[in-house]
Amino acid sequence: MDITGPARGHDLLKTAADPTGAKVLGTINNCANGRTPWNTYLTCEENFNGNFGSNDAQFKPSAEFNRYGIGVSTAYGWILSDDRFDIAKNPNEPNRFGFVVEIDPFDPSSTPKKRTALGRFKHENAEAVIAPNGQVVVYMGDDERGEFIYRFVSDGRFTQGGNNSDLLDAGKLYVAKFEDGGKGYWIDLTPEATGMTAAQILIHTRMAGSKVGATTMDRPEWIASNPRKAELYCCLTNNSERGLKPNAGGDVQPVGGPNPRQANNYGQIVRWQPAGGDHAARDFAWDLFVVGGNPNVHSDAYAGSKNITKDNTFNSPDGLKFDSTGLLWIQTDGSYSNEKDYAGQGNNQMLVGDPETGEIRRFLVGPKGCEITGITWSPDRKTMFIGVQHPGEGGKGNWPGGGTAIPKSSVIAISREDGATIG
Repeated sequence: MDITGPARGHDLLKTAADPTGAKVLGTINNCANGRTPWNTYLTCEENFNGNFGSNDAQFKPSAEFNRYGIGVSTAYGWILSDDRFDIAKNPNEPNRFGFVVEIDPFDPSSTPKKRTALGRFKHENAEAVIAPNGQVVVYMGDDERGEFIYRFVSDGRFTQGGNNSDLLDAGKLYVAKFEDGGKGYWIDLTPEATGMTAAQILIHTRMAGSKVGATTMDRPEWIASNPRKAELYCCLTNNSERGLKPNAGGDVQPVGGPNPRQANNYGQIVRWQPAGGDHAARDFAWDLFVVGGNPNVHSDAYAGSKNITKDNTFNSPDGLKFDSTGLLWIQTDGSYSNEKDYAGQGNNQMLVGDPETGEIRRFLVGPKGCEITGITWSPDRKTMFIGVQHPGEGGKGNWPGGGTAIPKSSVIAISREDGATIG
């Protein structure tokens, strides 16, 4: 895959196998996605840190490695078969992952491109919209406790039917500052503001966000744009460390603003409206669309917001997508213990919310041990496709085969019995 944008060829991206710092073998730990207005696909590299480690137990990871969760221990043991993933032997290899990758599905001969201008962190998804002046704006969340929400604003402007192939290679990267009282603004991650070079900002983006005092969030996951007005929603899935300890970079995680609860195990969905309906504007107004909770157990703030009931109670909102009618589909990836704080919530699920009224209804519940994730529709909107990921986790269940069958991650199709549109 090609490394493109301002960080291409930087010393931090060069390895013995690629002394140019311009090409990388593959993409790993892809989470959610995005679709550009010119119909390319964006896949987002998330928990890449688990693929790296070292056979040298005495190796001391750098501050940058520590911030991204990269250490000697490894989740997958790839270092046993390939030195490429040994950080003592190839310390720059991890710097080549954690990007948004643009893929052209209509040109099988094309080379996917890692768009460094969008920053490097644990990307959840990438929500692309067009500002009134034609600039492309991409909203992104960094899925880790106490990390940040970002946006990219392109230098160039989208042209319908024109050549938009390099719009994601040049622009400004911002990080969100949420203030109490429902106001917020975007901070431009410049060398002047951060004391870092432009390339360093894009490779060590988390550290740049810390330097400008961005708001630590409760694990920003999917971001979705309302098709009917300039309005964004972001799942803040949970944060057991809120109000108790700093994030991995030492930034405090105070209780307040869009993160209103200490030791937040239920999560919430924050929404914001850019000033003047302009996605490129500096300022925005925000509120909380829903605060997850469990009224079966709690009668305080942990019961959730007013639109949480015993019939729709949930925890850990993760996936998020609007349909063409303006309804918001919410998917969860949290505790399915159905005990104690989670009593009555059942397995992970998908719900649908009305942004105008705040009403939320439970639509489906997944099998044991799964995460409900990913959503799209057929072109005629008569079939909805969703993902059922890692069912049977922890030995709980045998879906979809039942009995003693090995559980399998699957995509399921949902349609109405009367053949009408669904979303």
